Amino acid sequence: MAVHAEHRHQAILRRLREEGSLRVSDFAAELGVSPVTVRRDVEILADRGLVARVHGGAMLPETWAETATSEAAPVTPSRGRERVVGLIVPSADYYYPEVIKGAREAAAARNVRLVLDISGYDADEERAQAERMIGDGVDGLLVVPSGPRGWYEELPVPVVIVERRPEADEVAGIDHVVSDHVHGARLAVRHLVEAGRRRLVLLVRGTSPTAQWIIEGFEAGVRAAGLDARSTSVLDIADTGSPERDGLVEQLLDAAAEGRVDAVIAHPDNEALALLRRLRARSVQVPGDVAIVAYDDEVAGLADIPLSAIAPAKHEVGASALELLVRRLDQPDAPRHRLFVLPRLRRRSSSGD
Repeated sequence: MAVHAEHRHQAILRRLREEGSLRVSDFAAELGVSPVTVRRDVEILADRGLVARVHGGAMLPETWAETATSEAAPVTPSRGRERVVGLIVPSADYYYPEVIKGAREAAAARNVRLVLDISGYDADEERAQAERMIGDGVDGLLVVPSGPRGWYEELPVPVVIVERRPEADEVAGIDHVVSDHVHGARLAVRHLVEAGRRRLVLLVRGTSPTAQWIIEGFEAGVRAAGLDARSTSVLDIADTGSPERDGLVEQLLDAAAEGRVDAVIAHPDNEALALLRRLRARSVQVPGDVAIVAYDDEVAGLADIPLSAIAPAKHEVGASALELLVRRLDQPDAPRHRLFVLPRLRRRSSSGD
């Protein structure tokens, strides 16, 4: 049986009068509702001055006033002292460690505690993690979404979307901080053209969340350079294990060996490393015959021929996202932001530098 909002509000106040405090997650389980629902109820009651909102729960205002200066106080206030921010990323072992580090260092400088969770590219798990964090009392969320993101606007805490570019038709009610991968790909094309390369291929995993923007940047760079579109191409190799994958890569290797390709931009880094190895097995010289620019710069510099790379400013993305969220907490009605952080080119041996 559904519990109406007013009944929940009365139940919260009754529990606080009886016990002095409550935890959102525990009380939600008792009522059979989500922690997000109880969190919203606490926010409404706090706005009315009936409860004091604290990290993970609530107290009566007079109870909080008595315990606020006590070292033995069971909970920590979420405002006026240390803030708590949740960070949800799809992975912690490629690309995102630097994003996490940037957010962590910015949080430490702001006296904000950062709480991390890993979604594993599972949209349902991501949503559950966000709701758990809100139930536990975080003041805001930084999220790298693995699925649709419109529902984040309905949450009772501020959210900053990280490293997912807003779609053209997306509602403008949420902040974003993203790497400008269109700019990054254009930068790679310009570098190769300035090095005298004219027959370019973009090797990319089309299933990557950033692939469409890298492709857009590559095609824009080709047009800006005035290259003959017939001498350039985009090679979508999908995911590892795809039946078509090996055949497409073999076609690229054949074209390189025959002089029909003189430069490759490869995303992500491990694709560039694998390409370098297979080109050398075909006696194709890098960079003499074919120049390579990797995209991501996670491990590109460690290749036996160090790979030039487009390096998204991952640390700056994480730090900027944290700063933007803190600003949103301080100024809830401030204009929304879409912050694009420009990647940089790191020149190494594979492109002739």
